[in-house]
Formats: sequence, C-alpha cells, structure tokens
Amino acid sequence: MRLSEAIDLLDNPKLRAAIPARPQRWADLGCGDGLFTEALARFLPAGSSLYGVDLRPTLHSANVGEVNLIPVKTDFINVPLPLDDLDGVLMANSFHYVKEKQAFLHKLKSAVLKPGAPLVIVEYDTDKPVQTWVPYPVSFNTLKTLVPKAEKLGEMPSRFGGTMYSAIALV
Repeated sequence: MRLSEAIDLLDNPKLRAAIPARPQRWADLGCGDGLFTEALARFLPAGSSLYGVDLRPTLHSANVGEVNLIPVKTDFINVPLPLDDLDGVLMANSFHYVKEKQAFLHKLKSAVLKPGAPLVIVEYDTDKPVQTWVPYPVSFNTLKTLVPKAEKLGEMPSRFGGTMYSAIALV
C-alpha cells in the first residue's frame, strides 16, 4: 500500500471531527513500518505526539509536519502499555493479532485512553483467518458487535483479495 492510499482510507469528516485543534497524544499500536502512523500524522494538529508501538518498530523518531513521531518498542497485546491518558489510538492491520478482543478493548478504555477518545481501526473485512499473518480477523460487522458505536470511515480493495475498511469508534 502506498502512503496516499493509507491517507485516503483515513480521510473522512468523522475522523477530522474527532480530533480537536489542540495538540494531541495518540498511539499507533502495531505500527510496523509506520505507514499508517505517517498517514494519521497528517490529520493531527501541530505540536501533537504520535507513538508508534510495535515489537519491532522500523519507524524512526521524526516529524511529519509539526507532529512528533516517537517509536516505542513493546508488545502492545501482552504487556501493559507504557502510555496512558491518550487522546486516541490507531490500530491499522494489528487488531487481527488480538485474540481476546473484548478484554483488550476494555484495557484500552480503562488504562490507556481518555474517556470518549477515538479508536481508529483499519482491517480486512473478513472473519476468516488468512494464513498466519491474519490469525484473528474482524470484519466490520463483527467490529460493530464489539464496539456498537463504530462507524465506517472508508474502504478499498485489498491486494490480497476482498476489502479493507477503516472505522472509528469513541470508546
């Protein structure tokens, strides 16, 4: 996926409305190479911090515009996150690694996110595992059962077949 496609998948008035104009503290859980971290940074106000969290982050400390990108090396699923009081969380192609989704969402809500903060999800729109690299997928319909207030932001064809979607929920 190209950066422009990642930006397009997130670009929606619902996401823009969920991000106040003041500096923000967000995390991208399972950031990998930082493609969606960099895409999200384009929607955050100047002075914001965006933590790229991964076991093996290839994201480097940098700035995108006036947003500070900060790599954090940790297991976001099994270890308590070293971050709290976040204004939002992005999980782009990482929620499908979480087996116990309801317990994980409770952990985010109770220990990581500010009350009413947005959770942004980018996932394959399927509930069927795709080999070992998508072990616990979550279709948009299933996401709606986990987070009833989830709203779709966008969708696009996946190069692996099927569709990818982006969604936002205030948790």
